[in-house]
Order: sequence, then C-alpha cells, then structure tokens
Amino acid sequence: MALYHLTKPTNRTTLHRTLTTTLHRTLTTTPSTEPIQIETSIQFQAHNIEPPSTTVTTTATELMTFFKSMTLMRRMEIASDSLYKAKLIRGFCHLYDGQEAVAVGMEAAITKSDSVITAYRDHCIYLARGGTLVSAFAELMGRRDGCSRGKGGSMHFYRKDFGFFGGHGIVGAQVPLGIGLAFAHKYNKEENVSFSMYGDGAANQGQLFEALNMAALWDLPAILVCENNQYGMGTAIKRSAKSPAYYKRGDYVPGLKVDGMDVLAVKQACAFAKDYVLKNGPIMLEMDTYRYHGHSMSDPGSTYRTRDEISGIRQERDPIERVKKLLLAHDIATEKEMKDYEKEVRKEVDEAIAKAKESPMPDTSELFTNIYVKGYGAESFGADRKELRTTLP
Repeated sequence: MALYHLTKPTNRTTLHRTLTTTLHRTLTTTPSTEPIQIETSIQFQAHNIEPPSTTVTTTATELMTFFKSMTLMRRMEIASDSLYKAKLIRGFCHLYDGQEAVAVGMEAAITKSDSVITAYRDHCIYLARGGTLVSAFAELMGRRDGCSRGKGGSMHFYRKDFGFFGGHGIVGAQVPLGIGLAFAHKYNKEENVSFSMYGDGAANQGQLFEALNMAALWDLPAILVCENNQYGMGTAIKRSAKSPAYYKRGDYVPGLKVDGMDVLAVKQACAFAKDYVLKNGPIMLEMDTYRYHGHSMSDPGSTYRTRDEISGIRQERDPIERVKKLLLAHDIATEKEMKDYEKEVRKEVDEAIAKAKESPMPDTSELFTNIYVKGYGAESFGADRKELRTTLP
C-alpha cells in the first residue's frame, strides 16, 4: 500500500532528475527550505466540520527534522526499556515507541506558547516540547537533575517554561486541567491554545465530557486529542467502547480522525485545529496510532495481541520508515546517511544516560517540598523524623 502520493512527476527518471537539481540535500549539508507538496494516502474523517486538505506543504529541512526527532525518541524509549530491566528505573514506566508521529507532528504545528498536557505516556512529548535527554533520563532514574527534580519519575515529566504541563497518573484527570489551561489563554486574551491528550482507555471517563461541556459553553481554545493506540491496557477498543469512533464522541463538538502514524497528517490536522478553536471553540482529534511495547513495562504486550499484528504494523505503518521513504524519494538523504545518523543517536543517548547517572539522588528533605503553595509546608521533627509539624496560613 502506498504511504504517500507525491505530487511531483511519478516517472522514476524524471522524478530523480527533477529532485536532484532542485531538492538535493544530504545530512552533511543544509537541507532545502523550498516547499514540497505531499498528498497523504489516508483521508481525514470528519464530524460536523469540513476536513482540512490532504495536500501537506513541507520542506526538506522539516522532513529531516521529523526523521531526526522520531529516531531520537525511538532510541530513548528502547534505552528506557533496558534501564528498567536493569532496575535503574523503578515504579511505573509507559513507553511511547510507535506513537512518535503524534508528538512530532503536533509540535510542528504549534509554538511553545501553546499548552500541552498529557497522561503518563509522556517521555516523548516532553522531548518534543524542548526537554533534554539528560533531564529525561535523570527523572526516569529519580535523580536530582531530572525535569521534576527526581520526584516525579516516568509518569510526571514537566516543563512549564515550554508549555508542557506534565504527565498525569490518574486516568483522564489531565483533561479538566487542560480545559483550564484553555480558559487561562482566553481569559488572558492570548492567541494560544491547549492540547489535552488522553488515550482510548480514558475516552469513557465522565470528567472528560464534563470538561468538554464547559469548553463548548465558553468557546474555549481547547483541542482534545485522543491517542487511540487500539488498546486500553490489555483491552481492545472493540471490547471497551460501544462506539470507538472517538472523534465523534463530542456530539455537538466537531472532530477529526487522523492517521496518527503519519507525521505530516498530524501536523496538518493540528494546524487546522489550532486555527479553528481560536475562532470557534473546542474540537476533538482522534489519532489512529499504535504502541509497540505493552501498556507498561509490567505488560509483555503479547497476551492480548499477536506478534504478527505488531510486526505487520511495523512493516506497513511505522512513522519513521514512512519519513525515510520520503527522504529517499525526494533525494534528501541516502540510506547510508540515515544509518550513520542512527548510529550517532545511539551514541548521544548512551552519553546522556551516563551523564544522568552522575546526578545525585534528591536530598531526603525534598520529601517535604513542593506540596503546598510556596511559603507554606511541612517540617519533619523528632528522633525518628516521623512526626510532622505543618505551617498553615
């Protein structure tokens, strides 16, 4: 099945000659910023709205950025798997490999002044928002240099200065907070939006619909993004939802179903959604995606689906492979150059892990910080430090 339809000439000789003269770039030179028109292979499905065009404008530079970003994310998650098995990461850990196109495509359509909030599968979204590998691995290993000072772990990454309001462990609880972020943008008369991300497993939560109702009443610039990776923990969507068309769940709120394995389709949908909600109020996006790992590291991911299913998705829909094919088709990079970059990424990730390991564990006094509003808190005392004295207003 074709992954994309190129609007350039399809004759191989003509295509090669045209792209070689106008778009030829390699990893060792600066890629072109000339526009490239690409037609996605899957149409957007729309509810109560006219869908955006499937003709997406990109550049050689942007495609290279997509490849690099998703490759880095993929390697980070594979390394996190190894660190967890080595017991350097403890507690819960939910990996994002397979879903990278959602984080990268969304980021390409917005700015750091827009707000993003998500659930516990948050590592790659944090990276897309501007987080560093060292701060990510340090947080995963509970170290002081982590993005949440080593106190949040895998499920609670955070970077407010880049508009990332965290991963959240309670299923669906981040959606009302995301609507609150949209309210803040509108109240402050900012031309920004909020993206509230949740999984198909959270799509039946009552708090989601309560928050959506308020967003619609007040015409808030809120985009609700359902990352439908086909399984809520180990339960297939057909067994957990009477109507798994999540983009239609808003009823009076319009929605779009997007190929979440296609970074260009995600970018197009998110840009369309941002423009829409600033003028009209909320919209729902369903990202049709897939996770390669199990729900969490305690889930082998093979008891409720077959290995053939997983390998079939990898072969036909993998988001990184799709971009690699575009880079080759447009003569932007060669197979060797991309492989060389993948080797560089391995080295970069290994160096970040080594540096993160050098970070010390948080001091025990940190147990009592960041609990109350600044200026109020709790103090431990007594011989065994188990008694608390609180300071209240």
